[in-house]
Amino acid sequence: MNRAIQIRRAIFAAALSRARETPKQECCGLLAGREDVITRIFPAVNALASPTAYEIAPRELFRLIREIRAAGTELMGIYHSHPNGKNEPSRRDVERAYYPDAAHFILSPRADAAQPMRAFFIREGIVEELEVQVI
Repeated sequence: MNRAIQIRRAIFAAALSRARETPKQECCGLLAGREDVITRIFPAVNALASPTAYEIAPRELFRLIREIRAAGTELMGIYHSHPNGKNEPSRRDVERAYYPDAAHFILSPRADAAQPMRAFFIREGIVEELEVQVI
């Protein structure tokens, strides 16, 4: 890990709270900010309602992207949880990483998780872990 991404403490806590609120299915949403710091969370509905996969419905995704732009921020990350597994990218996560310039945050809702939030850049099947700096 040589690259880092910064996230405000309140946003980190809000994302983790969302993961813990839905322990039986993956939660998901978008993260936005400015000047290399994530300052906003945009929760979404997991259209698949699955414990092993997530999808943000196109209509909701477009609405969230418009909200991000209207707030004067930019899309910096996409988050989801892995309720029953390790918070590292699954094969499906790597295959469906459609936003290569956004960091992919994977949350563990487990209270005993050593790293409850991990982040990765995923480009063309290559996974690079980022250091998450909570500020």
